[in-house]
Amino acid sequence: MPESVVLLHGFGATRRAWDGVIAALDPERYRPLALDLPGHGEAAEDGGQVTFATGVAHVLAHSPERFTLCGYSLGGRVALHVALAAPERVARLVLVASTAGIEDDDQRAERRRADHALADELERGSYEQFIERWRTQPLFAADPPEVIALAREDQRRNRPAALAAVLRGIGTGEMAPLWSRLGELTMPVTVIAGERDAKFRELGQRMVELLPDARMLVVAGGHGLPLENPAAVAGALGTGPDDKLGQ
Repeated sequence: MPESVVLLHGFGATRRAWDGVIAALDPERYRPLALDLPGHGEAAEDGGQVTFATGVAHVLAHSPERFTLCGYSLGGRVALHVALAAPERVARLVLVASTAGIEDDDQRAERRRADHALADELERGSYEQFIERWRTQPLFAADPPEVIALAREDQRRNRPAALAAVLRGIGTGEMAPLWSRLGELTMPVTVIAGERDAKFRELGQRMVELLPDARMLVVAGGHGLPLENPAAVAGALGTGPDDKLGQ
């Protein structure tokens, strides 16, 4: 029977961000299910409150009884909350370019202020200008043109007011750090980061050192791996050392 794989996208994207990964998965081995996270795509609700609790409830309500869970960036942070809330349902965990949160109180408060300022910008300004500014962050600076185009296309599937609620509810600055709880996650975990993504390579390695059963994979690409190197993300869903990774 194919393995059920639930896929959670990053901030400002939708379930369509996983199209390339799904196309690269062996359909005889995997049954993928890409979800729109609350505040995104078809799960957006203008004015609706978004919290990690509502995110966990949404994922569990739309997932099979037991599944492999793969989350990218924001989706990875939601995935950690899901795995901690319902470990009996998560057979394996794959975290792509993600983190267990900001530990330093002052740094977290500064990020919260920045997230709220972005939320205000989303509500008051031009959404197209927001998309352009978001894509020109240093994190995405070396992305190939085709990746930038795919990301912009996916961002346009969202509504700015709903994304503002996401930033205020489950932005990085709003998340209580989970580093001290990683030891509770006894299921196999794969952490994957791109070669150009130095920050998340470091964060990923630290997570692997704290997780009881984890491996770290560094593959070609930057931060936006589901779009830039979907074959590698699909390969990271493998469980054994002989699984081939896309390059």
